[in-house]
Amino acid sequence: MFDTPPPRAPLGLRRLLLAAALCLSGVAQAKPPAAGVLCATYPTAPTCVGRQPACTHCHSSPPQRNVFGTSLEPHLAPGAARPLSDGDFAAALPAALRAVEAEDADGDGAANLDELLRGTLPADPTSTPGTPVGCGGAGSNPGYDVCGHDARFTYRRVLLDFCGQSPTYAQLQEFTALSSDARLARLDSELDRCTRSEFWRGKDGQLWKLAHPKIRPVGSVKAGENAGPIPLADYDDDYALYSYAQLDEHDAREVMTARYYVRRETNPTRYTQVASLPSQSVVESRRAGNLTSAWSLVTFVMFTALPRNAAAQSYRAYLGLDIALQEGLHSVPGEPRDYDAKGVREPACAACHATLDPLSYPFRNYQGIAGATSATYVPNRLERFFSDVSPTITQTPEAGYLFGQPVKDLQEWARVGADSDAFAVAAVTDYWKLLVGHPPTAEENAEFVALWQRFKGEHRYSVQRLLHDLIRTEAYGAP
Repeated sequence: MFDTPPPRAPLGLRRLLLAAALCLSGVAQAKPPAAGVLCATYPTAPTCVGRQPACTHCHSSPPQRNVFGTSLEPHLAPGAARPLSDGDFAAALPAALRAVEAEDADGDGAANLDELLRGTLPADPTSTPGTPVGCGGAGSNPGYDVCGHDARFTYRRVLLDFCGQSPTYAQLQEFTALSSDARLARLDSELDRCTRSEFWRGKDGQLWKLAHPKIRPVGSVKAGENAGPIPLADYDDDYALYSYAQLDEHDAREVMTARYYVRRETNPTRYTQVASLPSQSVVESRRAGNLTSAWSLVTFVMFTALPRNAAAQSYRAYLGLDIALQEGLHSVPGEPRDYDAKGVREPACAACHATLDPLSYPFRNYQGIAGATSATYVPNRLERFFSDVSPTITQTPEAGYLFGQPVKDLQEWARVGADSDAFAVAAVTDYWKLLVGHPPTAEENAEFVALWQRFKGEHRYSVQRLLHDLIRTEAYGAP
């Protein structure tokens, strides 16, 4: 059974998946250099600080342009033959952007330039900078300071968000009687107390909820506790590692880079680092945190020769970049090579796959579902199990690219990703959305940027330190 080729998906399903993978065709093309040129033109734009704008700034369903992209077209090297080369396009775009700065492409009352500089979308009338609400000394609120960070309001939020319960009247009265410094100290102590609670760290607690879109659990194929009818892998291990990396003074990056596993104990919940687990099979030297967990390999690699889905999910889950939404495109020259003959070199597809395929190469030797070799690292996997996929499939390298930077294997892929601004932005965005209640707005962007930069710097990737910082922001503590 060890050398038995893994089963293939039915032909109809394979055709459906191939059709879904191919991009829309058309004369207009999404241009990967556009995001970099936009940021070079407007380096202070919120979408350019620690991240890269998505192609949806100019496109609806690429390659179709939205109203902002359409407004740029007449100013892009007028008179030049189409399609423009990437170089000609990059050279022409800054002038085109400046030519439409004063226009209002989406008719929402805000000029294109104002939207770009304040982090909203110039093609979406529901995305607008708005007008910041000032206090101006008009009236007062007897309960809260509505013009800034209010410690009493923050106290209520901390107990609700981290402990899952409101403070009692007596607790509020006691807190109100404290001095300003003592209130801040109490906020810190309550935060530390609540992040030790089951509500925060227990099974199906707040941390587990944050992990849901990264792990994407499916109970029917779960193994271990509460196993489903087809027990393929136990995603509880993924939740345990994710939670461990977020707690105490641990390094949050280890959700991507850990070569250890984590065991969860209950009553109370505790997470303990261990060298191995019976439910995991990847050798230590080839582990990369949850990117190489049994659950990730079984569900995201499955029966695939070139694991594009595994790479795209890792990129989306831990770096916050969704290639399906045209985010995080860093084209690699000469790509895509289309080793598995899926037709991804077609002009309408290459814009995405010039990034996605090199992202996927480091996953080439990680097995999905294949009997005795399921969820393992198998040297020469393509040669042993997938040589009939295409004449060039075995030429697929294990070295690839992340953010346009060469990486020799998945361990280096994970390290480059974990050390990137994208990881910090994605991690802080998770907590911002959980605790503030929405993604950072244009008015909140300065606080948000400072927060993720401190997370990388002085907080040294400690989520606990991040949380103490976050509850002091005006976005969190202003009523």
